[in-house]
Amino acid sequence: MEQHSLFSLPVKSETPSESGESEAETIVTNGRISSLSTSSAPDKCSDADAERAAFLRRELERHNYLYHTLDAPEITDEAYDRLFRELVEIEGRRPELQTPDSPTRRVGGELLPYLETRAHSQRMYGLDNVFSSEEWQAFVQRARRQLPEASDEIMNEWWADPKLDGLACELTYENGLFTQALTRGDGETGEVVTAAMRTVRNLPLRLHGKGPFPARLEVRGEVLMFRRQFEELNRRQESLGLKTFANPRNAAAGSLRQLDTSVTAARGLRFLAYSAGQIVMTENGEGGLSPWKTHAELLEAFREYGFETPTGGRLCHGLEEAQAYYQKLEAGRDALPFEIDGVVYKLNDREAETALGFTARAPRFAVAWKFAARRAKTVLERIVVQVGRTGVLTPVAELKPVSVGGVVVSRATLHNEDEIRQKDIREGDTVLIQRAGDVIPDVVGPVLEERRPDSVPYQFPKFCPVCGAEASRLEGEAAWRCLNMSCPAVLLRSLVHFVSKSGLDVQGVGARWIEELVRAGRIKNAADLFTLTAQELLGFERMGEVLAEKFVDSLQEAKQTASLERFIAALGIRLVGEQTARTLAASFEDMDALEKASTEDLTALPDIGPEVASSIRAFFDTESNRNLLERFRSLGLWPRRRAQAAEVKTALSGKRVLFTGTLSRSRDEFQRMAEHAGAAVAASFSKKLDYLVVGENPGSKLAKAEDAGITILNEKEFLALLEQKETVS
Repeated sequence: MEQHSLFSLPVKSETPSESGESEAETIVTNGRISSLSTSSAPDKCSDADAERAAFLRRELERHNYLYHTLDAPEITDEAYDRLFRELVEIEGRRPELQTPDSPTRRVGGELLPYLETRAHSQRMYGLDNVFSSEEWQAFVQRARRQLPEASDEIMNEWWADPKLDGLACELTYENGLFTQALTRGDGETGEVVTAAMRTVRNLPLRLHGKGPFPARLEVRGEVLMFRRQFEELNRRQESLGLKTFANPRNAAAGSLRQLDTSVTAARGLRFLAYSAGQIVMTENGEGGLSPWKTHAELLEAFREYGFETPTGGRLCHGLEEAQAYYQKLEAGRDALPFEIDGVVYKLNDREAETALGFTARAPRFAVAWKFAARRAKTVLERIVVQVGRTGVLTPVAELKPVSVGGVVVSRATLHNEDEIRQKDIREGDTVLIQRAGDVIPDVVGPVLEERRPDSVPYQFPKFCPVCGAEASRLEGEAAWRCLNMSCPAVLLRSLVHFVSKSGLDVQGVGARWIEELVRAGRIKNAADLFTLTAQELLGFERMGEVLAEKFVDSLQEAKQTASLERFIAALGIRLVGEQTARTLAASFEDMDALEKASTEDLTALPDIGPEVASSIRAFFDTESNRNLLERFRSLGLWPRRRAQAAEVKTALSGKRVLFTGTLSRSRDEFQRMAEHAGAAVAASFSKKLDYLVVGENPGSKLAKAEDAGITILNEKEFLALLEQKETVS
């Protein structure tokens, strides 16, 4: 938070405060005074504690609003942090003083088992799209025909907003207090993301103003990651050796759906309000008509309540103004701080909106006029293959730099071998480039009439370009992979997984320290972790004696207490999640016994199919992996099978599940939930499946499942099965 005000000057208080502070530093901001305590008052000043906490909450939220919504900060980061720490200290001593709208709840830290779902009080519809002036005018004419009694003045006024490229979300406020947040989901039911949304800094936890506020107000809008925060996040991900995000929308959606809300808090998300759901003005519903007759009035009320609204929204009178707005926004879209892909037009009169109503899938009073995809021609100079942190070999086109919609593009992913073959993309081709979704550079295909006569088809490499190990392509997958766990390109990700909660769960050994150790060349595989000493760790910056001792002690404790199932899961064997690791640990005495298991032995187990069995065999057939296991044995990390205790059985226990189509959250998250419930997640379609869980655009797997008589579940039905539990011995 940069200091912009000349009035943000720290001064010393000359007299003790009423709360018993012997000395305090005061921040004077534009005539307002915020005292920063330098010593705590004793607990006997309970009334003073309550008053001080209330004052700090008001000041911190005021500064939050100034900084995150108005971009007009009055105090420095340091001054804000000191106010914040004082509130944390008071609430720590007096937990009963923490309120639902306390700024301290914005830091996150709540850990959720998974995201529950809840029905919207009113359906959240998607928007129909138009792609030309003719289609836009046709939409307006349909609205006129469907509402012939409306005046020309009403039907001529359209509110225009940039079409935001984020995650739709609905926030509920009861008597001015934020109480719930739901994602759009399937429109009828959304995911509960209340804890995560509390961490979004520009979101008012209590509506601004004196009220009276609606008894219930549902504010709808978009959760976004602005360009600057997106670039910072990807730089941070790269520095940690973690997967980067393809675009700000994916980053925002993934950040909001984090089960650890402290991760969400660190991602810099923003919420922009653009419409309303249910509005109940009074508790008994009487006199409950909305006071906002137009969309323009509604958005003005949102801004007065403390919400940020889309940049540049305006009222358009007639088709010519609407088209001029579209053209101006398309030309200036790159100057906006966030990604957009079109313009949304809504009829300004809210009574007319109600009268027009909805089709089965979209409102009749609103439409999105999408921008055309931005394309350019350039030369594909060569194809290079990168090795991802999970070993995937990804072909990347290195292009002669070309400007596409104001962004210089020099590289674009080609996805996989099949994609290259299907499009017949070759080195040296003149190719057509577009920014898919106006974000991701994408090679549309070659310009065949400009292809060189000596052009030859591209041959995908069969060996890892980093370590030289033979690559493997599992049946049913499009990707080639390097299965060598000691491959430098795979090392960092595998090490982070090894110590994570999904692996050995080593407390205090995080990604940042793993990166430091790998960069220094001190660890080249997971076994090296257990040879570290506290003395050598002291050579690393910010590593003190206490931390170094805890670091080594945590690793030694993990080595002594690791179960066989955790050890198997920590190894990061492709397609072997925590549930499959439990199945293997229950079926084999130790890693020696597992290594000797044939494909037939593995597929005989209740939740392991040919794809998983093949992946397990490929792991043990790689010499470097066998050498790593021997290192673990020599270091004393060689767990054996334990006696089985009582376990929780769910409706999914022992079932084989496959996910397909576009789901409302990451597929990895759904797979983890299924494995945690005792299911085996399949890598490809098989008639052995018990359930196929489908999202939008499920493709050919849906037809195959119907033909095979496999039970098909939507997301809601799948989540319902997770709730069916019983304890068995």
